Amino acid sequence: MTIGSYIAFALARTFGRPFVDRFVDKAIMNRFDYLLHHKGAFLVFLLFLIPGFPKDYLCYILGLGHLSTMEFLVIGGTGRLFGTILLTLGGDYIRHHQYGRFSILVGIALIVVFIAMAYRDKLERLFRIWHIMDYKRRKAKRSDKKNS
Repeated sequence: MTIGSYIAFALARTFGRPFVDRFVDKAIMNRFDYLLHHKGAFLVFLLFLIPGFPKDYLCYILGLGHLSTMEFLVIGGTGRLFGTILLTLGGDYIRHHQYGRFSILVGIALIVVFIAMAYRDKLERLFRIWHIMDYKRRKAKRSDKKNS
């Protein structure tokens, strides 16, 4: 899933808005316009955690935004991994009528979300540092190509 998400992100990054408009409805693009203009890394992570959320559209939209590839892979990969684990375990517990375990799982998930919210500023700062480093690296590459 992470590789597929990255491919959608990379295609959007490479071919731009006209390409994404072929796959993502205009109403959906308008709804998530905030993500293109603001680097809400924490919000993006939470969206990847939500089961049933249209993550394919999200990957295309994020490819048009400000997230670096490294940021996208960390946020998307981690969010998809934890979201898939939660969905799989939760479904298994409900299927086998293990409601106590399901309640514990939901409790742990809520604790993780609250911890992430508590350290949100530190996480955003880390992503900002990665973004600046990636920007400087890309700028240096462009400068080297120009001088060649």
